[in-house]
Amino acid sequence: MYKSTNNTIQTFWVALGSLSAFGLAIVSSAILSRYLAKEDYGTYRQIIFVYSTLLVVFSAGLPRVFAYFLPRYSLSQGKTIVKKVSLVLVGCGLLFSICLYLFSGLIARILDNEELEYGLKVFSIVPFFLLPTLGIEGIFSTYKKTIYIAIYNTLTRFVMLLCIIVPVIVYDGNYINALYGWVVASVFTFVIAILFKSLPFKGISKSKTDLKIGEILSYSLPLVGAGIWGVVIKSSDMFYISRFFGEEAFAEYANGFTSLPFVTIITSSAAVVLMPIFSKYFQGNNNTKEILNVWLNALKKSTIIIYPLIIYFFVYADDVVVLLFSESYLNSSIYFRINLILNVFNIIIFAPLFLATGRTKLYANVHMFLALAIWLTGYLVVIVFNSPTAIAYNSVAIHILKVIIFIYLASRILNIPFLKFFPLRQIGRSLFQSFVVIGFVYFSYAYLVNSDSIIIKLLVTFSAFCIILLATGKFFRIDYYGMVKPFFKSQDN
Repeated sequence: MYKSTNNTIQTFWVALGSLSAFGLAIVSSAILSRYLAKEDYGTYRQIIFVYSTLLVVFSAGLPRVFAYFLPRYSLSQGKTIVKKVSLVLVGCGLLFSICLYLFSGLIARILDNEELEYGLKVFSIVPFFLLPTLGIEGIFSTYKKTIYIAIYNTLTRFVMLLCIIVPVIVYDGNYINALYGWVVASVFTFVIAILFKSLPFKGISKSKTDLKIGEILSYSLPLVGAGIWGVVIKSSDMFYISRFFGEEAFAEYANGFTSLPFVTIITSSAAVVLMPIFSKYFQGNNNTKEILNVWLNALKKSTIIIYPLIIYFFVYADDVVVLLFSESYLNSSIYFRINLILNVFNIIIFAPLFLATGRTKLYANVHMFLALAIWLTGYLVVIVFNSPTAIAYNSVAIHILKVIIFIYLASRILNIPFLKFFPLRQIGRSLFQSFVVIGFVYFSYAYLVNSDSIIIKLLVTFSAFCIILLATGKFFRIDYYGMVKPFFKSQDN
């Protein structure tokens, strides 16, 4: 199975790596939430927020060029491209580190938290080591060796987990100890990434390519614009909550307003696999029917897996949040439920269609419009409602609008009717079955078990929910067995 080039199996390996990375990140958050004071934890999350916000800008869109260009060149030329782009990422990482150190005080004043200045200076060396590690997914997905993505993500995230939490637990430290752990982990991750990036080209000699840095940047720089506007969109609600409602409210928001992990894992994994496939299609005969079939196949499978999970976690959000982050973060479940509404729409993967056609400027312009909209409406929400949850609802509404706009544009570009992009029957069946089963499980547990233990409650209800879903799949005409067929077949399709 690990040598199969089947798209489903390739997606599985990417998803497995993402799942392990997310699981380790959740463990880290859960431990730090318990060992750090809420103010310290809020400051720590603000530092990660600053890093992730600026990362999109300083990475210059370069990690995405691998999945666009590598399918269009030979393996030996690919080796040259990977080395060339990685060297540029080293320079971007150095610039990022310098700016983070020099402007730490300004960032602290903007976010109204003086603790941030010293923390950002400690953290500032991390980007220099981590930016050159970016692009692993695009490289291995192009050559259909995504099992290495799973290994890489699991290995590096485990190293990071140990480096971050051990100083805090052993030395009863504060968030600064966790930041020193980030520094050590980034060095290990850098070394591991350099080794992994060379694996697809083992025994392959480099050959010259006519692809110039200028051509690479002409593709990636509009993605910088899209990245900047994407960061502006993502950071609006974070900024308003952090600035107007304080560290504690931000900590509750940060732990709660997160996508259901399986949604992000499955959709991002599918996007990683689809991007080089679409790039080849658009380079060749531009067969829109074939492209639509690949799209719908991915979306149907995502719907079958994701929609039942959304329904389950929406019902049991309080218990999940308390189990992960303790009773003091119960309010985070409000944000978790709000974001689950967005997850219904987030299964739609539109980015590979636009990036594979080279329409990066259009992609950036739509994000610019949405960025302006979310900051304006966010400010109005603060004035009118003065509520952090209202800000979260506004964010979800804008993100749903984003999905609708991009699918409309895709329908115009490919000359395909708007509704053809949605497997409406599959969506209806999955939602109807999920509502029926969760209702049965919820009331059955309340009357038959009704244990006060959160762990028992979640284990019993989730197990029952999954078993009944699988058992009744045929009745609702949902082919769960078809999801696992590729794992038992040798052909590639």
